[in-house]
Parts: sequence; structure tokens; C-alpha cells
Amino acid sequence: MTDVIPDSTPEERDAADAVYADLLARVGESAPQPRLDATRRAVELLGDPHRAAPVIHLTGTNGKTSTSRMIESILRAQGLRTGLLTSPHLVRFTERIRIDGEPIADEAVARIWEEIAPVVSIVDDELRSADEEALTYFEALTVLAFAAFADAPVDVVVLEVGMGGEWDSTNVADGQVAVITPIAIDHEQRLGRTVAEIARTKSGIIKPGAEVVTAFQDPAALTVLSEAAERNEASLAVEGGAFAVLDSRVAVGGQLVSVRGLAGEYRDLPVPLHGRHQAENAAVAIAAVEAFLGRQVRLADDVLESGFAAVSSPGRLQLVSTDPTVLVDAAHNPHGAGALAQALGEVFDFDELVVVLGVLADKDVEGIVRALEPTGARFLVTRSESDRAIEADQLAPRVAAVVGADRVDIASRLDDALDDAREWASRADRRGVVVTGSITLVADALAIATDREWTER
Repeated sequence: MTDVIPDSTPEERDAADAVYADLLARVGESAPQPRLDATRRAVELLGDPHRAAPVIHLTGTNGKTSTSRMIESILRAQGLRTGLLTSPHLVRFTERIRIDGEPIADEAVARIWEEIAPVVSIVDDELRSADEEALTYFEALTVLAFAAFADAPVDVVVLEVGMGGEWDSTNVADGQVAVITPIAIDHEQRLGRTVAEIARTKSGIIKPGAEVVTAFQDPAALTVLSEAAERNEASLAVEGGAFAVLDSRVAVGGQLVSVRGLAGEYRDLPVPLHGRHQAENAAVAIAAVEAFLGRQVRLADDVLESGFAAVSSPGRLQLVSTDPTVLVDAAHNPHGAGALAQALGEVFDFDELVVVLGVLADKDVEGIVRALEPTGARFLVTRSESDRAIEADQLAPRVAAVVGADRVDIASRLDDALDDAREWASRADRRGVVVTGSITLVADALAIATDREWTER
């Protein structure tokens, strides 16, 4: 599960919740403004907190958060004080801003927001006077994160983009290392309808002279990234060439991964996450840290072991119950659903499977279902509480068109869907439940699991 700061008083928690309410009153994350000037103006007025520490900047379509968390944990094991910004959150927005591995304290987030609020207000007024939208939710959150990292202070910032790269508000920072996880089709209305177009937007985080580390990519995406690296005189390291996964084997609680890095080989590293895609994320994370510290610097084995031991990735093939087995996974596009399907076959030995599925309106429903279809699962279609969620009775025929009506049932409420799925899975051994299709569905499922006290601790 996600972390909760244990020593927050009710008053501090209320103050942090008030900050979140202020952010929610702004234009939401589903409608980002393609601009940098607004965020740049705010951080300049605050004295450039985005330049207070070197940055490792990550973009991509899938794997960003898991890879970000791995990088941060390795750096912390190396003895560095870290700042980490990831998106979205599952339970509380303070999960997104982490200092030295812990979610920002409620007291700190309220205090820092109070300190920067006058500047945020100035920028809001300037934008409105120019007939532009005030700072959006994510722009204001990004400014808050930079201020928090400078306040800590931290030695290094690991920064995950919100969407895209070129015009994402995090891109006011200049990453010493640019990391690109696998690029696939997603957010077409914002980023483009082809892999090459999307890669072009994401390549915007590559800055002059940067170190660039990229996962395996579609050839069209790799061409775009290579051109961007050459244009910026940046050094490019590509998975499968400069570094690679040598081996990954299922182990208790995760897997043992061997990696050829930029500066040496690392054998049988315990990684407490499931799936070949997480092994590849681990290789990208190692290469990114090597690039940050210096390509000739081999990381100490005990640093990597300690760093990976501390890694978690909530909502990513997360086991939340064992009686019966219930997993949640935030796959919300075909590429992510394909990785989920592969991992289920590699790691779990289910005879029968039910997928509790809920999808947001702007996503490729048919592509997600096609990727999950080979699991042989039946689908229990539902929806999250998000106002962007497709109604279950509208989603069901689209799922049935791919897998057949005999494999599809409907539960309009998620709590009912979970009860039905768990009851079905309890009737026989080697049955499993997977909740997937959107991050909002996973967040809602985790909240229900916690409330009903059947969540793994």
C-alpha cells in the first residue's frame, strides 16, 4: 500500500488537505496546458528552486513510476538525499512528492504552500490578464515540488513528467540525465497519433549535453530519440546495446535479475517486483544511475541490493489479498496491458482468472482487452469513481466484441464487482482476481481493500 505519515496531527492533515483542495480548484491533469512559460515564471519569482539540485528526468508511456522509484532508491542507498516527483497518486497527493524516500509531511506541504502562495497568486493574475488559464493543477504541483526539494534540501531530484515532455511543466528543469521508458500509443489527443509523433514530444526532455538512457523502443521512436540526442550533442545509451538484462528468474517475492550495465555486470540482484518488464525497468534504472554518477563508475553490489530491497511500486502488479489471490495493476493502455498479461503467465499459476476491468473514456478499450484476451480470463466490467470513467453498461459490449459475450459480466459498482470476483475465486483453488484498466480503478480498489481489511500489509 501507499505510505502514510504516522506523526501528522489532525490539524496538519487538515492543512495538507486544504492545499489539495486549492490544487483541485484548478484545471485538472486531463487538460494540461501545452506551455512552459507559466511554470518558468513561477519558479523564477521563487529564486529558481528547480536549479537547486541536479535532475534525473524521466518520460515514456509505461514504466515511468516504477523506474523512477528504482532510481531514487538506488541513489538513496548510495548515500544521497533524494527528492522524487511521480504521478498520479493512489490515495493522497502527498505520495507524489517524496523526500528521502518518504512522502512529504503534511506539515511541510502546508507550510511550503503558504510560503509560495503569494507568488502563485501573482502568476495566476498575470496569466488571467493575458487571457490565459491560471496555473493548472499540475503546474502548481510542480512548483510546490521544486520548492519542497529546495527546502529539504536534497542532493538530487528524480523527476517524472506528468504528460509528454516538451511542454510538460517539469521540463523547466534541465535534466543532467534524461531517461525514456518504452514509448507506445497513449494520450493521442495531446501527444500525437503515431509512435514517432509521441516520441517527438517526449524527446523534448533531452537537453544539450545530457546523458540519455532509453529502454527498448519501437524503431520509429528510437529514430526520433537518436536525432534529438545528436541535435543536442547528448550521449545516448540504448537498452540491448549499451546495457541489457542478461537474465531474470522468478524468485520468492519477486525475481532475481542480472544486468549488464554501462560500467559493469551485476548478477542475481533480488528485485521485489514481478514481471519481465520490471527486470527491464531495473536495467534502465541502473544505467541511469551509472550515467548520473559517471559511466565508468561501477555501482557497489551492496548499494544495488539495498536499493532494490527498499523498492515498492504500489498499484503495479500489487498483491493485495492471498485468500483468495487478488492483484491490482494500473495498466491503462495496450502496451501496459500486454506487459501485465505476460507477467501473469510468467509469475502466477492460475487455472482460472477474472479481470475486474474499468477504463477511462479517452483510452483504447479494444486494445487493452485484446492484450488481456490471451490470459483466457473472464471479464467483470465495472467503473471507478472518476467522472471520466466509462459506464459499465457501455463498456461491456465493447469488451464482448473482442472476447465474446460469454466471457463478460457487469457490475455497475466496484465494491460489488470485487465481492463477486472474490466469491467466485474462493470456490476453487488456483483461481485469481486481477483489477486493472485504469489508475483510478486501482486506487478505488485499494481503498475498498483497506477499508474491508483484506489488504496485504
